[in-house]
Amino acid sequence: MIEIEVIQGDITKLQVDAIVNAANCSLLGGGGVDGAIHRAAGPELLRACIPLNGCETGKAKITPGFRLPSKFVIHTPGPVYRDGQHGEPELLESCYRSCLDLADEAGCETVAFPAISTGVYGYPWKAATEIAVRTVREYSAQKVKKVIFCCFNAEMEKVYKKVIEAGIEDLSS
Repeated sequence: MIEIEVIQGDITKLQVDAIVNAANCSLLGGGGVDGAIHRAAGPELLRACIPLNGCETGKAKITPGFRLPSKFVIHTPGPVYRDGQHGEPELLESCYRSCLDLADEAGCETVAFPAISTGVYGYPWKAATEIAVRTVREYSAQKVKKVIFCCFNAEMEKVYKKVIEAGIEDLSS
């Protein structure tokens, strides 16, 4: 089983094997965590993303971390939340699974995730957190030993800790 840790902080400063970028479909940078990761990694990250030709929502692609302390950046475009009735939960779950698959393939033992789709994409925090935690708990990892959920503020950190404390059996509702 994968160890889970929740912290509040700057994902670009974490010394882990891979950090996840809540990217847009172009993979060419944007706002929020995406912009922060691109700035911290340097222009090499953009140059590495261009030939990837974007990424579909719910899928993931991997690049080196360049100037980041992490070896890799795994880019995943999360779903834009409408009402939860347009495949958003399945797409968000697919983001986490796709990232874990790439991390495993790359031999990563530690992976840090931001709260995918909870910023400008508008996914309700608790629902997104439940999907993230459940997906990581259910994932059968070969290499990944630890996942860090790196929260952008104390409120989000509290949501993650509450969901984790509630236990997986309560997450299906």
